[in-house]
Amino acid sequence: MGEMHCVKGRQGNRMLTNLKIMRAASGISLMIGLLMVASIPGFGQRGSTETLDATAFGTSTQLGRNFGVKVIIYEFSGPEDRDILVQSFQQGQNDGLVNALEKMKSVGRITIPGMLGFDLSYIREIATPAGRTIRFVTNRKIAFVESYWSTQSKSFNLTAGEINLNDSDKSKSDGVLFPAAQLIINKEGELQFELNQNAWRLTNVIEWK
Repeated sequence: MGEMHCVKGRQGNRMLTNLKIMRAASGISLMIGLLMVASIPGFGQRGSTETLDATAFGTSTQLGRNFGVKVIIYEFSGPEDRDILVQSFQQGQNDGLVNALEKMKSVGRITIPGMLGFDLSYIREIATPAGRTIRFVTNRKIAFVESYWSTQSKSFNLTAGEINLNDSDKSKSDGVLFPAAQLIINKEGELQFELNQNAWRLTNVIEWK
């Protein structure tokens, strides 16, 4: 019996490790695209408001749950904004990044069920062979209960996401959403998002220009 518990424990640890690796891979990829120099230049500032609607589907423990997400883009952030965020993170890590985002003007807005919606402080647009990718990060709206009781979730004070737009086949447009995350440097010295829960998969993406 003791050996069976040991085997189950090892299996559980492997599953947990695999989940952490998946989270880390997604986080590192998204963070590199957000803050580091992109291999393909973005399009720069836009002249009119753009709206993206999508459906978020839960993964892992959130499997079977879904909700609508709306991202409104007023303009795209420039290289100088990226530089500010990089420097702020280097100086103060996650708290430095949060403070820098707090001081930036709103370049968009995101609406998630259960919330009134909140401003997006940083949005990038990157050209891709299939179309373009929209990436964003902003300070998360902390709920009153989290703030009052100072819960562990309060430290996951960022919301980030990526939407991949396919111009030739709209049905292939997809993305990922991190409703509650924090940016850390792992033991290997790499940047990654640590999540309060699992990432949400974005599908059924519709562009409104």
